[in-house]
Amino acid sequence: MTNNVYLRPKLLGQYILENKSTIRKTASEFGISKSTVHVDVSYKLKNLDYELYKKVKLILENNFKERNIRGGIATKNKYESLKKHSA
Repeated sequence: MTNNVYLRPKLLGQYILENKSTIRKTASEFGISKSTVHVDVSYKLKNLDYELYKKVKLILENNFKERNIRGGIATKNKYESLKKHSA
């Protein structure tokens, strides 16, 4: 991962756009913190590439709306897995 202040936000934004990725998945993929990804795509990208920023923002807003659903599914799967192993 590059530490270039101008290149990294664009790379992260393009990755999120191409993969419909969450901040957490993007951070994991690039080996950086969630905070760094969030700052780069929410603040720095806005000043560097506004068109890309608007597209990424839509994806992140959608992820934010769906996070409770994904969390519920993950919890359900966890308990189903535990139930199978204990039986």
